[in-house]
Amino acid sequence: MAKVVLISAVTPIMVQSATNPDGIPMAIFDEIRQGTAFNRAQYFEDFTIPFYGYNRDGAKISQGIRDNWWRQGMMGGVKAHYDGIKAFSETDFTEDLKSVDIPVLVLHGEDDQIVPFPISGAKAVKLLKNGKLISYPGFPHGMPTTEAATINKDLLAFIQS
Repeated sequence: MAKVVLISAVTPIMVQSATNPDGIPMAIFDEIRQGTAFNRAQYFEDFTIPFYGYNRDGAKISQGIRDNWWRQGMMGGVKAHYDGIKAFSETDFTEDLKSVDIPVLVLHGEDDQIVPFPISGAKAVKLLKNGKLISYPGFPHGMPTTEAATINKDLLAFIQS
């Protein structure tokens, strides 16, 4: 592997703890578990709103994007979602990030309502030996979809560098 890209990544760690006081309270992840287990269809539909920043002034809502995200969510199993939520919220990637010595591009939206920029992208790049951060004002968590032209341009420039 020559290079790595982290896009809207959960690194270094999401959940709030004594060692990560700025993290997201466990109660939020419990709500996600509850929604994906017991009210799946509505939860996956509603989650697209903050995921793609559709609750922001001037947002152009794409029903097709929302429907596709809902479809993908509904295809997953309850147990797989439960385990995935635990993995993305509670896994501490700090030491992993410190051990990477190849170039890493960190792309993160500054208006990410799912994985907030200050506790993820902004922290992750500081742990990398050879990290480069590009943050995007106003971009949501789902920016690879909603802002594909910008993201792809930056990805290509990094790959070609």
